[in-house]
Parts: sequence; structure tokens; C-alpha cells
Amino acid sequence: METSVHIATVEALREPIRCLEGRATHQRAVLPFGIKAIDERLPGGGLALGALHEVAGGGNGAVDGAAAALFAGGIAARTRGHVSWCVTRQDLFAPALAAAGLAPDRVIYVEAGDDKAVLACFEEALRHSKLGAIVAEVSRLGLAADLKAAEDESNPWPPKMADHAFGFLCWSPTSQEVEKSGKE
Repeated sequence: METSVHIATVEALREPIRCLEGRATHQRAVLPFGIKAIDERLPGGGLALGALHEVAGGGNGAVDGAAAALFAGGIAARTRGHVSWCVTRQDLFAPALAAAGLAPDRVIYVEAGDDKAVLACFEEALRHSKLGAIVAEVSRLGLAADLKAAEDESNPWPPKMADHAFGFLCWSPTSQEVEKSGKE
């Protein structure tokens, strides 16, 4: 083979490698926190827009799940457009989200039966360009990795989302998990 073919192949692979290493040259818009100590530690100076983020509290109790949800709500409040919020049960407390800055009239509440259905709704919402943020409360983190492993070329995960939007997967334990963690 010619050397020029090898060089062209290597050049074509450089950008995907940078992406895998987290050093991509493609600059995404970011939403800064406005707190220098945090922003200077985040790539680009804030949370990347048009990207998927996983959020969890500091433990595995209901309070920790609520903290993660309120964090996501506070970030979602700073975006433009409506926010799709997907849950398995009706336990989202709208006044708390309002206290975090997310007005109730901006939230589209989606109640699904289980984590799999929540993720299906989340995935569908990611495809809509008019949403400012999409939040899915699931019983465990790592579900995004499961979906990524199951993707194929015709159905990439996560799907392409709007450049101005956020996708959040929030870990919110079920009541059974909270009871189980209290016994350990």
C-alpha cells in the first residue's frame, strides 16, 4: 500500500479519537453556572448543550433522588422552550421545581409505567428540537450505557438532539430501593 493511503486513514481517524478522549475540536455551546470555581473545571466553561448528562444525588435515598431532580430542574429552568419530564410515578413536586426556577407551565409531564418506558419517552423527546431540556427519572444510572450497547447504525443512542437542549438522566430510587438501602 502507498504511504499516502495510510496517512489519509490516520487523518480520518484523528477526530473520532479526539472525541473518544474528550478532546474533540468540535466546540459545543455551553451553559455556564456563573461560578468560576465550577465553570473553570468544566470543559468549555459550562455544561455542554446538545448533550446527554447523568445526574445523581450523594446516596441512594429519596432525598438524594430529589436533590438530583432539583439540580436538573434548576439547569432546565435556564434553557429556552418547554421541558419534557419523564417519570414512572406521579411524585414530581411542581412547587419545588418552581422554587428551583422552573415554571410549571413550561413542564410537559410524562408518566410511564417503568424505566424502559421512561427511556422510550425520553428518547422520543430528544428528537424534538423545540424542547429546552428533557429529563428522565430512572431507578438506576448506567441505563444510557445499556442503551448505547444495544444501538445499531439505524438506531443510534442517544439520538441527535437540538444543539440548544439538555438531556438529563436522573437517578431516583424507587420506594422499594429506599426501604432496602435502609436495611443494609
